[in-house]
Amino acid sequence: MSWRTIIITGRCKLDYKMGYMVQRAQETKRIFLDEVAIVLIENPAVSLTGCLLEQLVERKIRVIFCDSKRSPMAELAPYHGCHDSTDKIRKQIKWKRHTKSIVWRCIVKNKIAKQAQLLEERGHIKESVLLKGYISQVEPMDASNREGHAAKVYFNALFGMGFSRGQDTPVNAALNYGYSIMLSAFNREVAIGGYLAQLGIFHDNMFNHFNLSCDLMEPYRILVDRQVVTVPPEEFTKEDKYRLCDILNDTVVIDGKRQTVLNSIKIYCYSVFESLNTGDISIRFMQER
Repeated sequence: MSWRTIIITGRCKLDYKMGYMVQRAQETKRIFLDEVAIVLIENPAVSLTGCLLEQLVERKIRVIFCDSKRSPMAELAPYHGCHDSTDKIRKQIKWKRHTKSIVWRCIVKNKIAKQAQLLEERGHIKESVLLKGYISQVEPMDASNREGHAAKVYFNALFGMGFSRGQDTPVNAALNYGYSIMLSAFNREVAIGGYLAQLGIFHDNMFNHFNLSCDLMEPYRILVDRQVVTVPPEEFTKEDKYRLCDILNDTVVIDGKRQTVLNSIKIYCYSVFESLNTGDISIRFMQER
C-alpha cells in the first residue's frame, strides 16, 4: 500500500531506475516508488526526467509542484484514472439531484459535528453547543447555509473575533497550505476512482478544476485546523509545512478500524461514490480520535 509523502526541497535531478525514484544532488538517494502516494516538489529548480514522470503517472502517484514561495501551484494529473473511467463518468453525469442533495447534507452535518468537537476540545463550550444545534437544521443541499453560519462561529472562536479567512497572515498561510495538501490527496482518489474532479456534488464553479474533490474533503479540513490551532505559527516556516504534510500519515478510525488518514480518504471516497451510484446513503466517515 502506498502511504509515503515525499518532499523535495533542494535543487536536484529526479530520475527513474528499476522501481526507484533516484534523487541526484550532492548525495544520491533512492526512494521505492511502490511506497509513495504523493511527491511534493517544493523547489522550482528541481528537474525531472520523462521516464520518471511516466512511472509516477502509471503508479497514480500525485505530484504537486510549488512556486518560488514554496506554495502549491499545480499538479501532475493523469488523463485516465482507471480502466473503466468512461463508465464511471457516465454514471457521474447521471447522479440524481435528490441523491446528491442528501449526500451533501450528510457531508455538511459531519463537517459541522467535527468542528463542534474541536471547539469543545479547545474549551469553547458555548460555541460548540451552538454548532451542535446547527446540525439538525441542515437541509438537503444545505439550502439554509448552516455550513456558512457554522464556519463564522467556528473560526472566530478558534482564532479570535478579528480573524478573517481573507487576511494575509501566517495562520491563513498554514491553513491554505494544509488544505492544498489535503485537496491533492482527494484529487488522487477521484482520479484513481475514474471520476471527473470538475463535476461536483455541490461545488460547481466553472473556474474550479476540482469541484468534486472540494466537496469530498470538507469533513477532513478539521485535521488541518487542529494542527494549526494547536501550534499557531508566528511565521509560516518549513517546519510548519512538514507538520502539515505529515497529517496524511496520522491515524484515524473509519469503519471501526484504525487507518492512516491517506487510507481513510480512500475508504471514505469509495463509500461516497457508492452512495451516489446506488442511492444507498451509508457513507463511512472518519473519526479523528
